[in-house]
Amino acid sequence: MRIYNTLTRKKENFVPIDAHEVKIYACGPTVYNFIHIGNARPLCVFDVLRRYMAHRGMNVKFVQNFTDIDDKIIKRANEEGTDYKTVSEKYIDEFWVDAKGLNIMEATVHPKATENIDEIINIVKTLEEKGYAYESNGDVYFRTRRFDEYGKLSKQPIDDLESGARIEVGVSKEDALDFALWKASKEGEPYWESPWGKGRPGWHIECSAMAGRYLGKSIDIHCGGQDLIFPHHENEIAQSECYNGCAFSKYWMHNGFITVDNTKMSKSLGNFFTVRDVAEKYGYEPIRFLMISAHYRSPINYSYDAIEQCKASLNRLYTCRDSLEFAYDNAKVQENAEKDNAVFEFIKIHEKAFDDAMEDDLNTADAIASLFNLTRDINTVVNDEVAPSKKACEAMVESFDKLCDILGLVYNRKKDSLDEEIEALIAQRAEARKNRDFATADRIRYELKSRNIILEDTPQGVKWHIEK
Repeated sequence: MRIYNTLTRKKENFVPIDAHEVKIYACGPTVYNFIHIGNARPLCVFDVLRRYMAHRGMNVKFVQNFTDIDDKIIKRANEEGTDYKTVSEKYIDEFWVDAKGLNIMEATVHPKATENIDEIINIVKTLEEKGYAYESNGDVYFRTRRFDEYGKLSKQPIDDLESGARIEVGVSKEDALDFALWKASKEGEPYWESPWGKGRPGWHIECSAMAGRYLGKSIDIHCGGQDLIFPHHENEIAQSECYNGCAFSKYWMHNGFITVDNTKMSKSLGNFFTVRDVAEKYGYEPIRFLMISAHYRSPINYSYDAIEQCKASLNRLYTCRDSLEFAYDNAKVQENAEKDNAVFEFIKIHEKAFDDAMEDDLNTADAIASLFNLTRDINTVVNDEVAPSKKACEAMVESFDKLCDILGLVYNRKKDSLDEEIEALIAQRAEARKNRDFATADRIRYELKSRNIILEDTPQGVKWHIEK
């Protein structure tokens, strides 16, 4: 598998550090509100990465954190007249609702920053002892210039970074580029005891501590949105590599931005949408489909038309899967060599195209195209006058379900059932057609349609579905 490494700005063959385990760290949400559609993209994209690697037989250890102490969380707690823990736990619970709706697999570990304070303090102390960090009025800062490779991820020369750096009023730093590892607590803020007094961790150090604790000094892949490249991931590299004395992550993967109606998403512009908002109107699965419909490094535009197109595409997949199940249930055991061989051949072709796309830097756009090519050929076969055998139908079911599962799609299938009256009407219509009483057959069809029961006559028998 080849992936684009942000660190080197080129595609590289993926070779894990340990052949027995792939270690991935994904930056999780800061839990002060519902996740927005921008948060949904890395969740969905790197869930697909994990699923595909598992499909390839790799043993993946996937860690995704919760930032449960932060300025925004404290601000929300003050606004609501409560404490940071109440706010963070509330929105962690809400995160799980949305993650389940989006069909996101649970991480191997979901650590919280506040559960790793001792580890954070130990890293900061060690950095201070090594001369990479210093205390100032209860705050502890990282000496950015002491790390010679600072800027290697974002490809920004330190002189350019210096020109844009500012020191906030009331902050005492040696250099404008230095960043906080530990923050002295202000009046009324939550705090933990530390060698530098009462305080709490800085944002960047939290991820270094959690990645190190649960995955080790060096990991295979660190991933997140493009907005995290600088300063968050740049700072993670600096503090982690100075602390551990070795490379932090071998590969870095970053997904592209999301716009809303071709405009940057912003609360001030009134085009800010939470996943919950969109899901209540359209459902979760169209959101997931949209997030993986383009190559992960490309930008995505969220719009009414885009989400409607995703719904239509998903409907095609669900319809195909239902038709396939009907064909399987009604297929004969007797094999048809010519027909079956054609089925096995197109399955092989489409699965190879799917794998080729995924192997090429997780190209989900082309992988989805392969899935729809498979869907097209399945529809042609199951609606043909000469029905495929049970064995061929079984192969199509297995292939379709496998590709959908890797992408995390078609996960809301429900078996519709009919009451006895409807089943009796369908049976009456079948008898009328057998007796060439087409007037009665048509009357029953229209009566069922008025009840949202749609009938389709196929070579294998009558197929029905409930119109949503």
